[in-house]
Amino acid sequence: MRSFLRSIQTVVILVVAVLLCSSCARNFLPSISNNPWQVVPLPTEETLSDVAFIDDNHGWLVGKNATLLETQDGGNHWEERSLDLGENQIVSFLSVSFAGNEGWIVGQPNVLLHTTDAGKSWSRIPLSEKLPGAPYTITALANQSAEMTTDVGAIYQTKDGGKTWQAMVQEAVGVLRNIYRSDDGKYVAVSSRGSFYSVWEPGMTAWEPHNRTSSRRLQNMGYGKDGQLWLLARGGTVQFSEPGSAEEWADPISPEYSTSWGLLDLAYRTPEEIWVSGGSGNLLVSFDGGQTWQKDREVEDVPSNLYRVIFMNPEKGFVLGQRGTLLKYQQPA
Repeated sequence: MRSFLRSIQTVVILVVAVLLCSSCARNFLPSISNNPWQVVPLPTEETLSDVAFIDDNHGWLVGKNATLLETQDGGNHWEERSLDLGENQIVSFLSVSFAGNEGWIVGQPNVLLHTTDAGKSWSRIPLSEKLPGAPYTITALANQSAEMTTDVGAIYQTKDGGKTWQAMVQEAVGVLRNIYRSDDGKYVAVSSRGSFYSVWEPGMTAWEPHNRTSSRRLQNMGYGKDGQLWLLARGGTVQFSEPGSAEEWADPISPEYSTSWGLLDLAYRTPEEIWVSGGSGNLLVSFDGGQTWQKDREVEDVPSNLYRVIFMNPEKGFVLGQRGTLLKYQQPA
């Protein structure tokens, strides 16, 4: 009898051990074989917001406290630039965009800057006091043309270098957590509390609201290269919409189980290669469109939350973080 009980006890212990090992395997992601990200030293410790390039070498980087940096070598080295904004307010630059040598910067409170000579000189364009909300993003479209959003979802377009602006939606959507523009001019915006999201595309007169996909509050949303929506939700989950739909979604994915940090941004390097950034220097990648995930453990030593991932093309990309943290993508050999 004792022998039988010991046998049962041994089997139970083995089953528990297998389950624990299985759980551990799910909790810890495999590491990528090569780290393609290089830490770029910067002459600032301000939190970074956005980066844009005029050509392969010449680019601009913006951030909090009127941080403005310029590179002439593709982003390997950056020099600080200062602008006389003529005020004592603390200004945060949030978005920068170029179309050729013509560029735009928006910031808060109510800052809009314009250059036509690749940033050699910047002029400040006055904004109406009746502007709904504060400037949030800017997208250079063509010569003298740009599209600006505000933090309550107003969308405006100029075709005369910022002298006049046309409202693209009849009503703002409300205070936003973030807003994302696709390459073909569609927008998706997440409400400030992460309780719902709204979409807009050219030709629509108003935003189209949608309930969130689960009880988890939304953290961030955007468009993939194939036009599908992606979302990041609290608790470290990723989800992709069904093709051509803003309402139907595939099952949520938890790339890394039992983590205490959140996922903050997502970007496609190629249609199949997806990078996701998060708190505490966490950087994940999927090489198969989000089915399986790996972790860049060398970046974990970077003492920063990684707020944004931006790819200009498959060969040029950056990760932006707090305290002047900038990572530059280096194509693996």
